[in-house]
Amino acid sequence: MTATNPILLIPARLASTRLPDKPLAEIAGKPMIVQVWQRAMEAGVGRVVVAAAETEIVDAVAAAGGEAVLTDPELPSGSDRIWAALCRIDPDARHDCVVNLQGDLPTIAPGDIQAVLQPLADPAVDIATLATEIIREEERDNPNVVKAVIAQHPQKREGLRTGRALYFTRATAPAGDGPLFHHIGIYAYRRAALAQFVGMPPSPLEIREKLEQLRALEAGMRIDIACIDTLPLGVDTPADLERARQLLG
Repeated sequence: MTATNPILLIPARLASTRLPDKPLAEIAGKPMIVQVWQRAMEAGVGRVVVAAAETEIVDAVAAAGGEAVLTDPELPSGSDRIWAALCRIDPDARHDCVVNLQGDLPTIAPGDIQAVLQPLADPAVDIATLATEIIREEERDNPNVVKAVIAQHPQKREGLRTGRALYFTRATAPAGDGPLFHHIGIYAYRRAALAQFVGMPPSPLEIREKLEQLRALEAGMRIDIACIDTLPLGVDTPADLERARQLLG
């Protein structure tokens, strides 16, 4: 059951401890949130809306010709933010799939955004996400690099390797010889799955690992992963921002 009418939502807020006002940081002459919005538009998967916590973000997106909606700045997570935005802009539930694209991925390829929808071709899948094989040795033991533990023998779908997510962790896992996979923070939810997810309290493993997606796994929801070839740059620090400026300049 492939999604027939996806919407792509980008949560964004100014309150970043490591990089204040991150969504408005200039990259190649545009605010970062506008760069991410442009990548989403280039993907062509459906309507694109920024779910903003502050009016400054709404104004920046509107100035670029995009669509943005203001949400409560006190919402606890990006998932809660996109759900609040969705309920406001689509109360009749016309969109059956919601892509949650992080607002700090200005270099993500439009094709990778398209790829996250592919696992939803299987009607048993509730949520889809992306991962890529870890190449740099120092990332294998880095707790800031979230590892996706994927069921063996991933299948080919639409030219992509896909497999079922068994766990996500900051530890080095699985043990033994073989590849490790770096999780990429973009999700495609069936609408009912997103409603279920935000309606549940944080789970014990989610709190322990500080990984929101574990709430879904602990609740028995199925997450499948599409494996892509490249890792988009996530902008979390001034050094990341400078690298993004070089890549997009």
